[in-house]
Amino acid sequence: MKDLTKIVHAGEKPDPSTGAIVTPIFQTATYVMDGVGKDKGYDYSRHNHPTRRALELKMAALEGGVDATCFSAGMAAIDALMHTLRSGDHVLACDDLYGGTKRLFREIYTHVGIQFDLIDMSDPSVIKKGIKKNTKMVFIETPSNPMLKLIDIKAAAKAAKDAKIHCVVDNTFMTPYFQRPLELGADVVIHSLTKYLSGHNDLIGGAVITTDKDFAEKLNWMAKSVGNGLGPMDSYLTIRGIKTLGLRMEQHNSNALKIAKFLEDHPKVSKVIYPGLKSHPQHALAMKQATGFGGMISFELKGGIKAGIKCMESVKVWLLAESLGGVESMVTHPYTMTHKDVPEDQKKKLGITQGLVRLSVGIEDADDLIEDLDQAIN
Repeated sequence: MKDLTKIVHAGEKPDPSTGAIVTPIFQTATYVMDGVGKDKGYDYSRHNHPTRRALELKMAALEGGVDATCFSAGMAAIDALMHTLRSGDHVLACDDLYGGTKRLFREIYTHVGIQFDLIDMSDPSVIKKGIKKNTKMVFIETPSNPMLKLIDIKAAAKAAKDAKIHCVVDNTFMTPYFQRPLELGADVVIHSLTKYLSGHNDLIGGAVITTDKDFAEKLNWMAKSVGNGLGPMDSYLTIRGIKTLGLRMEQHNSNALKIAKFLEDHPKVSKVIYPGLKSHPQHALAMKQATGFGGMISFELKGGIKAGIKCMESVKVWLLAESLGGVESMVTHPYTMTHKDVPEDQKKKLGITQGLVRLSVGIEDADDLIEDLDQAIN
C-alpha cells in the first residue's frame, strides 16, 4: 500500500463480531477465558487490549518495524527504553534534546548508574568517536528540539551497527509521513503520540517501534510489568487522528515554509531556523533523508528577550502553549517552558537564548498566521 492508504487502513480490520468499520473502544479491565489457560489473545488490559493493539500494528506498519508498543506518554516510552539498560551502561545522545528527556536522563537514570554523554552530532564523525566499550545505545532526535539541528540517521545507524548496539531515533517532529529512520538503518523509533500523530491536542501518549522482535517483546513485557501502557480511549483517539496524518502534515509543511520565508525577510527578525530554508546549514541533509521539512520553526527577534515576550503575549490567532504538532498553531518560549529545567550553561551552549521563540505551525490559513505574527512582532 502507498502512504495515504496505509495511514487509513494499516493495523485495522472491521470488528468481527459486529462489522464495525471503526476499531471499537474496548473499555474493559479483564477478559473471560474459554477454559484454564485458554484465552482469545487477551487476558488483562494492563498487559494489552484490542484498541491499543490495533494502534500498535498501525504504528509498526507506518514506520516499517516488526512491532510496536504504545505507552501512556512519550516520556513513558523513553523511560521503558532506559529500563532495558543496566547500571554501568552508557548512552551516547545528541546535545539538543527535548528538556524532559534531558531531565529523565540527568535526574533519574544517572542516579541508578547509567552514564550519559550528550554531544553535538551534526558532524557524523563525532558519533563513532563518542562510542565507548560500555555504550549500549545511540539516542538521537532529528530535527532536534528546539534548535532544529539535523543528524545524519544513516551515519548514526552505521556507527551503532558497527558497535553492535541499538540506534534510537526520536521521530516526533517529522512523523513516518516525512521520515522513516528504520529504513535508513536505525533499530528503534520513538514518538510522542501527543504531537503530530494524534494531532488534535486532546491526549497524551507515546510509542516505540523496532525492527528487533526480541527487543519488541521486552518492551511489551515492560508495559505489562510497569502498567504504563496506553489506555483504550487514548488509543482510539490516536487511531482516529492518524487517519488524517498525511493531509495534516502537508498543510503543516506548506504553512511552515511560507511563514519561515516571511520571517527571514522581516526587518525585526535576526535569525530563523527551519530545515526547509536554504539558509539552514543542513538543508541538503533535510532534502536527502526526509520528504518534507515539518511544521516547526525557531526564530529570534532583534529586540531580544523583551521583544520576544512582547511578541508571544501579543498574538491573537497563535496560542501561547507548551506543546506542538496539533492542528492549532502554538508559540512557545523554550527558555522558560519546554527547556526550563536545562542548566543555564547548557542552554547558553546550545543557543537556547531568552529571546528564542519556537513556533508549532498549525493547519490554519497561512496568510492569517502571517498577519497575526506580523502585528505581534511590530
